[in-house]
Amino acid sequence: MRKIPVTRPYFDAEELDQIKASLDSGWVANGPRCAEFEKKIAEHEGIKEGVATTSCTTALHLAMTGEGMGAGMDVIVPAFTFVATENAIVETGATPVMADILEETFNIDAEKVKGIISDHYIEKDGRLVNRKNGNVLWGIVPVHEFGLCCDIYAINAIAEEYGLRIIEDAACALGAMIGEKHQGGFGNTSCVSFHPRKSITTGEGGMILTDNEALAVKLRELRSHGNSVSAADRDRGKGFLLPEFNDAGFNYRMTDIQGGMGIAQAKKLDFIIETKREKAQYYNKRISEKLPELIFPVEPEGYFHTYQSYVCMLDLGKLGIDSVEEGGEYRNRLLALLEKRGVATRQGTHAVHTLGYYKNKYGYKPEDFPHAYACDRLSITLPLYVQMTDEDQQYVIDQIRDVIDNM
Repeated sequence: MRKIPVTRPYFDAEELDQIKASLDSGWVANGPRCAEFEKKIAEHEGIKEGVATTSCTTALHLAMTGEGMGAGMDVIVPAFTFVATENAIVETGATPVMADILEETFNIDAEKVKGIISDHYIEKDGRLVNRKNGNVLWGIVPVHEFGLCCDIYAINAIAEEYGLRIIEDAACALGAMIGEKHQGGFGNTSCVSFHPRKSITTGEGGMILTDNEALAVKLRELRSHGNSVSAADRDRGKGFLLPEFNDAGFNYRMTDIQGGMGIAQAKKLDFIIETKREKAQYYNKRISEKLPELIFPVEPEGYFHTYQSYVCMLDLGKLGIDSVEEGGEYRNRLLALLEKRGVATRQGTHAVHTLGYYKNKYGYKPEDFPHAYACDRLSITLPLYVQMTDEDQQYVIDQIRDVIDNM
């Protein structure tokens, strides 16, 4: 029986060489290799500045803090995303206000965002104020889910109309584009992830991308406890003097060991994305031919999907299933049976409003965001990684077909 994981990082000897070089240099904390990695990723995405961090979650929190998000503020965010998006907002002291998504793209629905603003906020002293809790609406944190950009132009238009801020959660979307413009190139700060399930990895890690050079300086200081002098600058000068600390910051520094690994991975990024795109097309063709019960991921015209994850939806009509709840039970049985056949799968991600903390704190019900709830219950992530062969992919398709036929 084959053993096919959901994903597998793609390495060769260069990662080991870079890590060894870092160890040999004696500089293993944040330093020159991180700076080089930041430069490579920023250049790839067409952005001026990259600020590497310990994870995309800390990148989000750092960016949010650096841009003034905090207590007494509301932030609109999609209800279908990994819980880190909402968690980062909570850590600033702000309140996440969830919006439903479009099932076709898994991304935030701009029309729902408009509805939230018109239904729940009034203009007061040039700001939007929540009618119930009195919070000021800070802005929007849209997510580019699974490697596909959301309709960021529509979100930008809303933000411009109401004077709101935007930070893009692009954890899954390094390399994703609309037209010729990469995520992060739409006039907002964005945050990407280097977790092992992402296109490239540093084990754990993240990065903030911004064209605002003054903000990048501030973020680098906050990343290192509010330190006004970087380790590299101190190494070039009088390193025996402790720096000034003008802000209460964090320790969100990526190590140079990870930075070296990232340099090696960055060289492979385009190859990894193109290979996964080819394999996604293979899945699309085979699913069209053999699995009408699955709806494969869309790539709208003008968009460039990186397929960080290949996420399908169950077609309840084709399965003769009447409800999302019944469909979720069916999906879970299907995934359990596939696991017994050596095919690892996952649900796409969370409907955050159904998770304990958010459900209990804010009183959300599943039906509050029906599209997010449906995607939580009906989504299926199929294995996709560079090393997969056509035979591996065909095995996945054949096993799904056989399981469905015998359920």
